[in-house]
Amino acid sequence: MNRILSPHFTLRELIHSPLARRHGMDNRPGPREVARLARLATHILEPVRTRFERPFTPSSGYRCPALNALVKSSPASQHIRGEAVDFELPGIANRDLAGWIRDTLIFDQLILEFHNPDVPDSGWVHCSYRQGNNRQMSLIFDGRSYREF
Repeated sequence: MNRILSPHFTLRELIHSPLARRHGMDNRPGPREVARLARLATHILEPVRTRFERPFTPSSGYRCPALNALVKSSPASQHIRGEAVDFELPGIANRDLAGWIRDTLIFDQLILEFHNPDVPDSGWVHCSYRQGNNRQMSLIFDGRSYREF
């Protein structure tokens, strides 16, 4: 399970979940999801790592359906398909990170989640990528409602 997905990211990093482990869940993706995770690492995570010149580990990548339900995420979450990742970069405000992604990369959905405008590094960045037809949808979620970013 330590397959290399891109120069700096492994499958293990993108499926790691202490919560799944505590609940005895098998959070291993199938081949289609692994291929999508590799595209996500290549098109989102690697450019972020290159631009900000610092290592980081995503907090959430692939989620099996049971884990996704346990965290009360949408049944249509792109995490289930291996198309989404949540992350932060130490020392970089999440708002700045999200702004750079929005202005620079091709993505499907970018959400600055649980963001407080008074605290620039609050929350985390959720970003998804799919092969073709990326919507370039960018939002801020403050814990109550979504608005455009």
